[in-house]
Amino acid sequence: MKKLFLLGAVAALLLSCGKPKVFLTRYVNPFIGTAGHGHVFLGANVPFGMVQLGPTQNNRTWDWCSGYHYSDSLLLGFSHMHLSGTGCGDLGDICFRPFLDNPQALLRFDHQDEVAHPGYYAVTLRESGIKAELTATARTGVHRYTFPTENGKMAIDLSVGLGWDKTTEAKLTQESDRIVNGYRFSSGWANAQKVYFTIQFEHPITLTSDSIVCFSRKENVVKVGLSTQSIEGAKTNLAAENPSWDFDEVAHRATMAWERQLAKINIATDDEKQKTVFYTALYHTMIAPSVYGDVDAGFTEYTTFSLWDTYRAAHPLYTIVQPEMQADLASTFIDLYRKEGHLPIWHLMGCETNCMVGSSGVPVLGDMILKGFVADKEAAYEAMRGSMMLDNRSLGLLKKYGYIPYDKEPAGETVAKGLEYAIDDDAVAKVAAVLKKDSDVVYFGKRSKSYQHYFDPETKFMRAVSADGKFRPNFVPTSNNKNLDYTEGTAWQYLWLVPHDVKGLVSLLGGEEAFVQKLDSLFVADSNLGADAVPDITGLIGQYAHGNEPGHHTPYLYMYTKQPWKTAQLVRQIMTTLYDDTPAGLCGNEDVGQMSAWYVLSALGFYQVEPAGGRFVFGSPLFPQATINVGNGHTLTVIAHNNSAENMYVQSVRLNGTPYNENAICFDDIQKGGTLEFTMGPTPSATFGVN
Repeated sequence: MKKLFLLGAVAALLLSCGKPKVFLTRYVNPFIGTAGHGHVFLGANVPFGMVQLGPTQNNRTWDWCSGYHYSDSLLLGFSHMHLSGTGCGDLGDICFRPFLDNPQALLRFDHQDEVAHPGYYAVTLRESGIKAELTATARTGVHRYTFPTENGKMAIDLSVGLGWDKTTEAKLTQESDRIVNGYRFSSGWANAQKVYFTIQFEHPITLTSDSIVCFSRKENVVKVGLSTQSIEGAKTNLAAENPSWDFDEVAHRATMAWERQLAKINIATDDEKQKTVFYTALYHTMIAPSVYGDVDAGFTEYTTFSLWDTYRAAHPLYTIVQPEMQADLASTFIDLYRKEGHLPIWHLMGCETNCMVGSSGVPVLGDMILKGFVADKEAAYEAMRGSMMLDNRSLGLLKKYGYIPYDKEPAGETVAKGLEYAIDDDAVAKVAAVLKKDSDVVYFGKRSKSYQHYFDPETKFMRAVSADGKFRPNFVPTSNNKNLDYTEGTAWQYLWLVPHDVKGLVSLLGGEEAFVQKLDSLFVADSNLGADAVPDITGLIGQYAHGNEPGHHTPYLYMYTKQPWKTAQLVRQIMTTLYDDTPAGLCGNEDVGQMSAWYVLSALGFYQVEPAGGRFVFGSPLFPQATINVGNGHTLTVIAHNNSAENMYVQSVRLNGTPYNENAICFDDIQKGGTLEFTMGPTPSATFGVN
C-alpha cells in the first residue's frame, strides 16, 4: 500500500509541475535498509550532497546511527545533516521541530503518513496534523510546513546531535523578520565539527528568546543554506543553489538530479522487485562521499570517507559510473595529506576519526592513478608513500618486524591491521612501478607479502604472531573474541583477505585443490560466532559474513581456480536471498554505500577483486541486459543470453563480437565501451574460466 502511495506521490509532484515523467526514481524505495541493521539515511538530498535533510528520532543506540529506524514512531524533529550506513553516530545538526503547543514534545507519526522518494520526504504528524515536506540542493535544505491553524510554531534546536555528538558552542541571531543566522560547533565522532547556517523564511516570522519561531500563516517555506566555513559562505551557497521560493520546483530539480544519475545504468528486466532492489542500491551508493566545501571553492571538496568499507566496491564502481568525480576526489585526498600528513582513514566533516584499521585511502588513490584519473601523479604518489612510511597506527612495528606482533601492540586487531597494510603496500608498489621508482617497487612489494607472516601452516588460518614468531595460544577460528585479533570478523573470514595476491594465497594453502577445499569449507562452517561477537558480523552463509566488508571479494575467489562456476552459485544466492525490497532488505550495515555497491557490480556481472588497478572478475549477471554510461560519450552494454534463475552459469563470453577467453575484463575495456556478451546455461561450463 505504501509503495503505491509513494509512486503516486512521485507522479503527482511531477505532473503538477507539468514536468516530464520520471522513469527510474520510481523504482527507488528509500525505506529499504531503515530496519534491521541497515542504518541508512531517510530523507531529502541530492547525489553526493552536503545536506541530508530528514526526520530525526530521539534514540541514540546503535541501530539509530543515521537518526532514523523503521521500528520507531517518534521524531525529535527534522535535521539537516545525517550519516547513512555507518557504525557510529554523529551529525543531526540544526534540528527544526514544528509544533502547536508544546515545544519539547516528541512528534508522533505513522509510516502510512510518510512519503519518500529521491529528493523529497514528507510526513503528516499524527497528533498536531502538521504536514512537513522536505527537499534539498547540494548545500541547502528547503522545508514547507502546513499547519492546521495560523498560529504554528517551530523550535530551532541547536543542542541536538546524534550518537555521542555534543554541542560545544552555538549561536542564533535574527537579521530581519525573514532571516536568522547562526552556527553550531560540536564534538563527537567528528571531534571538531563546525557548521554555519542562514535560515530564510518566505513570510515574516517572530523569533523568541528561546529560539522559537512563530508563524502568522498556515503555510511557510523555509530555506536553509549551510557552510563549513562561515555564515557568509552559507549565504553564498543559498544564493547560488536555491534563489527560488517555489518548493515544488526545487523538489523537482532534486528528483531529476537523481534521475540523471540513476540513468547511468539502464537494466532490462520484467522483474519489478529486482528493479526496485537494484535502483535503490544504486541510489544508496550516491549518498556519500558528500560535498564539503562551498560553491566558490577551487574544486569540489568531499568528506564522509568510510574507506575501510568503500575501497572494496564503492570506489571501483565510481570509477565506472562517476568518472567526472575522480579528479576532485583525488584533489581532496592530496589536500588532506598536505594538511594532516596522511591520507584519509575515516574522514568526517573536516575531522579525522581514525576509525577502522589500515590506510584504505592508499589503494583508492592508487586505483585512480592506475586508471588515469590523476593529473599530478607525483603528488598523489607522495601522499601514498608518505602515509605508509609513518610510525603511528602500528606502521612503526610493521617496519621494524616485517609484521605487527600482537605482544607489542596493546590495541590489538593485529591480523586485520597487517592484512590491510599489505593491500595498501601493494597499491604503493604498483604506482611506484608506473612511475619507475624501482627501489620503492622492491621495498613495498616485499611489504605487500607481509600477510605470509600471519599464516599458520598447521591450522591453515591467519593468526596473531608474537615478536618471537609464536602464534597466540587458545586459538578458536569461529570466535570474534571482541576484536582481539580481527576487526569485526573471525579467522575464517580473514583468511581470504589477500585480494592483491590471490595466487600467493593459493600457494600458502598448498595449491589449488587445497585452496578450493578450504574455500568450500568457509561456506558450510559453523555460523556460531560465540557470545563475544560484535553485532556487525551478519548475513552469514557458514562463516562467510556478507553483512560486513572484509569478505566481500571472497565469493569471487573461485574465479582464480578451475572451479569458477562456484562463484556464480554464491553471488546469485547472495543477491537473491540477502537483498530484498523491504525495510529490512539489507543483511547488514550499509556502510556508506559499500553493501549496495557490491550488489550493483555483482548484478552487472563483474567485481573488482584486486583493489588497486585490478580487473573486474566475472560472476553471474543478474539481468538479461544492462547499459552502462561510462563517460566520454561511451556506453558498455552487458548482454546475458538465455539468462534466468536456473541459467546462472556463464558458458562463454564475447567482447564486441569477438570470443573472449578471459575470466575478467580490464578497466580500459570497460571505459572504451562496446558490448560484453555472456551466454548463460543451467550447468557449469567445462571450458569457461578454467584455462
